[in-house]
Amino acid sequence: MQIDRRHLLASLASPLLGSKQMAPSATRLFLDSHVVDRVQRASLRVGVVTKDSRNPLFVEDRPWEARYDNVYANVIRDRSDDLYKCWYSPFIVDPSVRDTPRSERSRIPYKPGRQREMGVCYATSKDGLSWEKPALGLIDFDGSTQNNLVIRGPHGAGVFRDEHDADPARRYKMLLQGRRTSGSFSPDGLHWTSPVEFPSIAAIGDTHNNALYSKRLGRYVGITRLWDRSVRQRLVGRTESVDFNTWTPATEILRAESGHPENQTYAMPIFEYRDLFLGLLIIFHTPSDTVHCELAWSADSNTWNRVEPGTPLIPKGPAGSPDSGCVYAAATPVVLDNEIRLYYGASNGPHTGWRDGSLCLARMRPDGFACLESNGSESAEIVTRPVRINGDLRLNVDASRGQVRVGILDAQGFSVDTAVPITADSIDHVCRWRKADLRKLRGREVRLVIELRSSRVYSFST
Repeated sequence: MQIDRRHLLASLASPLLGSKQMAPSATRLFLDSHVVDRVQRASLRVGVVTKDSRNPLFVEDRPWEARYDNVYANVIRDRSDDLYKCWYSPFIVDPSVRDTPRSERSRIPYKPGRQREMGVCYATSKDGLSWEKPALGLIDFDGSTQNNLVIRGPHGAGVFRDEHDADPARRYKMLLQGRRTSGSFSPDGLHWTSPVEFPSIAAIGDTHNNALYSKRLGRYVGITRLWDRSVRQRLVGRTESVDFNTWTPATEILRAESGHPENQTYAMPIFEYRDLFLGLLIIFHTPSDTVHCELAWSADSNTWNRVEPGTPLIPKGPAGSPDSGCVYAAATPVVLDNEIRLYYGASNGPHTGWRDGSLCLARMRPDGFACLESNGSESAEIVTRPVRINGDLRLNVDASRGQVRVGILDAQGFSVDTAVPITADSIDHVCRWRKADLRKLRGREVRLVIELRSSRVYSFST
């Protein structure tokens, strides 16, 4: 793939706006129906990930890591010290694991007991691949503080670094489940306050709780889990706060499709990407007792659209692999200049049974969460809503097995027939025409028409 890193980094740093009028050189995803006006003979598909050959990156190998279960990882790349940092939540006390030798587990079912206790652990990496679990000296476990625990007790803790809050003592925030949905604060991600309960959220919350601050919305958004007792369904719930102290009651934003109640919505870490909210929707398939990750998107974090329901973004692996049983996406992908890293908690057994857990990694191309793909051998056509021409028209496209041509409606000399065909796989292809120069259209709002044959398009910028 061809890469123009200066342009790519500039587009990733573009501010998120409150309306659909994009900033100059902003990148639009073909995922966004506010950008695409109409489509013929093309379908929206989830992106393709490649799992790292070094998986698993780390495993349950400490006395206080009795069972990773769902891992509930939160990974950031902290540019202040150039470290990858991961907060994850194993069960640190689990009598079933302690009292059942591995040789006996094939005949004795796993039974989660009330004495289980979860904790939050911390790991670091210089490259995001080789991880260390530092002895922090902070939390006692079996008479010693030589472990990587930062807090005991929280269930499903979501951790993020908050640049919005002016108080340095609240630089890191944690949304978690204790007796109630609660929050904790830290200046460095290591030393945490005692959890403060948020009773107004009123959620069951036994999931990967997570939160973020949205500049576009001017508030914090929290994602947790609700429960519909009438149909015994897990629901994704949303709450919001202007100060991370007072929260609205959590309300439902997603549940299983009406025709597929067996695919329950177990969790959904969300994040802002370009001018959208994306959700890594964790689906619990109850008949097989397994879990995988799908994709959802929203313009406002309230109304969500699923992409190819039933088709994983991060699929389970084959039998015998570390992720053959369950896949739980970590909160917030790491966006690099030439790839997106999707870390995830993996396990090799069923959700309610014996399983070994680990942290794994999947990669995708920039803007690769979803694409519009032509159907069959016929040419497909995509027409956008009006977009302003600010400079070159650049396309993130895979036309390596076909061809893409881009035209501009109502602009002489810029028809599809006069476009220079694209036959490459490129994240930053500059569109050209044989007898016209795009500079004469700068400042104008136009509609693009894109013809695809055996190709995929992910995003474009103008």
